[in-house]
Amino acid sequence: MKNQKIKPVIRTGLGYDLHQLVENRKLILGGIEVPYHLGLKGHSDADVVIHALIDALLGAAGFDDIGTHFPDNDPNFKDIDSMILLNKTMLLISEKGFAPTNADITIIAEQPKLKDYKPLIKHNLAEALSLPPEAVAVKAKTNETMDSVGQSKAIVALAAVGLACTDE
Repeated sequence: MKNQKIKPVIRTGLGYDLHQLVENRKLILGGIEVPYHLGLKGHSDADVVIHALIDALLGAAGFDDIGTHFPDNDPNFKDIDSMILLNKTMLLISEKGFAPTNADITIIAEQPKLKDYKPLIKHNLAEALSLPPEAVAVKAKTNETMDSVGQSKAIVALAAVGLACTDE
Protein backbone atom coordinates (compact mmCIF):
# COMPACT_ATOMS: atom_id res chain seq x y z
CA MET A 1 0.00 0.00 0.00
CA LYS A 2 3.01 2.26 -0.41
CA ASN A 3 2.21 5.72 -1.90
CA GLN A 4 -1.52 4.94 -1.91
CA LYS A 5 -3.58 8.07 -2.54
CA ILE A 6 -5.89 8.53 0.42
CA LYS A 7 -8.18 11.54 0.73
CA PRO A 8 -9.39 11.67 4.33
CA VAL A 9 -12.96 12.69 4.95
CA ILE A 10 -11.82 15.62 7.12
CA ARG A 11 -8.58 17.61 7.05
CA THR A 12 -7.51 20.42 9.33
CA GLY A 13 -5.31 23.43 8.69
CA LEU A 14 -3.67 26.10 10.80
CA GLY A 15 -2.77 29.61 9.65
CA TYR A 16 -0.90 32.52 11.21
CA ASP A 17 -0.19 36.08 10.12
CA LEU A 18 1.25 39.23 11.67
CA HIS A 19 1.44 42.75 10.26
CA GLN A 20 2.83 45.95 11.69
CA LEU A 21 0.49 48.86 12.47
CA VAL A 22 1.43 52.03 10.58
CA GLU A 23 0.00 55.44 9.72
CA ASN A 24 -1.79 56.25 6.46
CA ARG A 25 -3.32 52.79 5.98
CA LYS A 26 -6.86 51.51 6.51
CA LEU A 27 -7.32 48.81 9.13
CA ILE A 28 -9.00 45.87 7.42
CA LEU A 29 -9.78 42.76 9.49
CA GLY A 30 -11.78 39.87 8.08
CA GLY A 31 -12.73 42.01 5.09
CA ILE A 32 -14.25 44.70 7.34
CA GLU A 33 -12.84 48.21 7.69
CA VAL A 34 -12.33 48.92 11.38
CA PRO A 35 -12.11 52.64 12.24
CA TYR A 36 -8.69 53.28 13.76
CA HIS A 37 -5.93 55.84 13.33
CA LEU A 38 -3.48 53.14 12.18
CA GLY A 39 -3.68 50.39 9.59
CA LEU A 40 -1.69 47.29 8.72
CA LYS A 41 1.46 47.53 6.61
CA GLY A 42 1.67 45.12 3.70
CA HIS A 43 1.80 44.56 -0.06
CA SER A 44 -1.94 43.81 -0.23
CA ASP A 45 -4.51 45.33 2.12
CA ALA A 46 -2.60 43.40 4.85
CA ASP A 47 -5.73 41.77 6.30
CA VAL A 48 -4.12 39.44 8.85
CA VAL A 49 -7.39 37.60 9.46
CA ILE A 50 -7.91 36.69 5.81
CA HIS A 51 -4.21 35.88 5.35
CA ALA A 52 -4.22 33.47 8.29
CA LEU A 53 -7.46 31.93 7.03
CA ILE A 54 -6.03 31.48 3.53
CA ASP A 55 -2.95 29.74 4.94
CA ALA A 56 -5.16 27.44 7.01
CA LEU A 57 -7.29 26.55 3.98
CA LEU A 58 -4.27 26.00 1.75
CA GLY A 59 -2.53 23.86 4.36
CA ALA A 60 -5.57 21.69 5.00
CA ALA A 61 -5.90 21.05 1.26
CA GLY A 62 -2.20 20.18 0.95
CA PHE A 63 -1.12 23.32 -0.91
CA ASP A 64 1.88 25.56 -0.23
CA ASP A 65 1.46 28.79 1.73
CA ILE A 66 -0.12 32.11 0.77
CA GLY A 67 3.23 33.59 -0.32
CA THR A 68 3.63 30.86 -2.93
CA HIS A 69 0.19 31.49 -4.43
CA PHE A 70 0.03 35.27 -3.97
CA PRO A 71 3.64 36.55 -3.71
CA ASP A 72 4.24 39.91 -2.05
CA ASN A 73 6.56 40.95 -4.88
CA ASP A 74 3.91 40.48 -7.59
CA PRO A 75 2.49 43.85 -8.71
CA ASN A 76 -0.84 42.14 -9.48
CA PHE A 77 -1.40 41.82 -5.74
CA LYS A 78 -0.35 45.36 -4.76
CA ASP A 79 -3.07 46.79 -2.47
CA ILE A 80 -5.45 43.97 -3.50
CA ASP A 81 -8.51 43.29 -1.37
CA SER A 82 -7.65 40.08 0.50
CA MET A 83 -11.24 38.88 0.05
CA ILE A 84 -10.35 38.45 -3.64
CA LEU A 85 -7.45 36.23 -2.60
CA LEU A 86 -9.78 34.27 -0.32
CA ASN A 87 -12.19 33.73 -3.22
CA LYS A 88 -9.30 32.46 -5.38
CA THR A 89 -8.26 30.14 -2.54
CA MET A 90 -11.80 28.80 -2.21
CA LEU A 91 -11.73 27.97 -5.92
CA LEU A 92 -8.38 26.16 -5.53
CA ILE A 93 -9.58 23.97 -2.68
CA SER A 94 -12.89 23.31 -4.42
CA GLU A 95 -11.07 22.12 -7.54
CA LYS A 96 -9.11 19.73 -5.31
CA GLY A 97 -12.37 18.28 -3.94
CA PHE A 98 -12.66 20.04 -0.59
CA ALA A 99 -15.08 22.40 1.12
CA PRO A 100 -14.75 24.12 4.52
CA THR A 101 -16.68 22.67 7.45
CA ASN A 102 -15.77 25.31 10.02
CA ALA A 103 -13.34 28.12 10.83
CA ASP A 104 -11.99 29.27 14.17
CA ILE A 105 -10.27 32.67 14.14
CA THR A 106 -8.35 34.42 16.93
CA ILE A 107 -7.30 38.05 16.48
CA ILE A 108 -4.65 39.31 18.88
CA ALA A 109 -4.56 43.10 19.20
CA GLU A 110 -4.12 45.43 22.13
CA GLN A 111 -5.89 48.20 20.20
CA PRO A 112 -8.39 48.80 18.77
CA LYS A 113 -10.95 46.94 20.81
CA LEU A 114 -12.80 44.57 18.47
CA LYS A 115 -15.88 43.57 20.49
CA ASP A 116 -18.27 45.52 18.24
CA TYR A 117 -16.64 44.24 15.02
CA LYS A 118 -16.49 40.52 15.76
CA PRO A 119 -20.10 39.85 14.62
CA LEU A 120 -19.48 41.71 11.34
CA ILE A 121 -16.24 39.80 10.71
CA LYS A 122 -17.95 36.49 11.57
CA HIS A 123 -20.80 37.18 9.14
CA ASN A 124 -18.40 38.24 6.39
CA LEU A 125 -16.22 35.14 6.81
CA ALA A 126 -19.20 32.77 7.00
CA GLU A 127 -20.51 34.19 3.73
CA ALA A 128 -17.10 33.96 2.02
CA LEU A 129 -16.67 30.35 3.16
CA SER A 130 -20.29 29.39 2.30
CA LEU A 131 -20.83 28.34 5.90
CA PRO A 132 -23.60 29.03 8.39
CA PRO A 133 -22.57 31.62 11.00
CA GLU A 134 -22.55 28.99 13.75
CA ALA A 135 -19.67 27.23 11.92
CA VAL A 136 -17.42 30.29 12.25
CA ALA A 137 -15.90 31.58 15.49
CA VAL A 138 -14.15 34.94 15.80
CA LYS A 139 -12.39 35.71 19.05
CA ALA A 140 -10.39 38.78 20.08
CA LYS A 141 -7.57 38.66 22.59
CA THR A 142 -4.83 40.98 23.82
CA ASN A 143 -1.21 40.29 24.65
CA GLU A 144 -1.52 42.01 28.03
CA THR A 145 0.88 44.81 26.98
CA MET A 146 3.66 42.29 26.20
CA ASP A 147 5.75 42.42 22.97
CA SER A 148 5.00 44.38 19.78
CA VAL A 149 1.35 43.27 19.70
CA GLY A 150 0.83 44.22 23.35
CA GLN A 151 2.42 47.61 22.66
CA SER A 152 -0.08 48.23 19.82
CA LYS A 153 2.62 48.05 17.15
CA ALA A 154 1.22 44.98 15.35
CA ILE A 155 -1.79 42.68 15.04
CA VAL A 156 -1.70 38.89 14.82
CA ALA A 157 -4.33 36.45 13.60
CA LEU A 158 -4.56 32.68 13.98
CA ALA A 159 -6.95 30.51 12.00
CA ALA A 160 -7.91 26.86 12.21
CA VAL A 161 -10.19 25.29 9.62
CA GLY A 162 -11.72 21.95 8.82
CA LEU A 163 -12.16 20.75 5.26
CA ALA A 164 -14.41 17.93 4.13
CA CYS A 165 -13.86 15.87 1.05
CA THR A 166 -16.58 16.63 -1.50
CA ASP A 167 -15.60 13.72 -3.77
CA GLU A 168 -17.31 10.40 -3.22
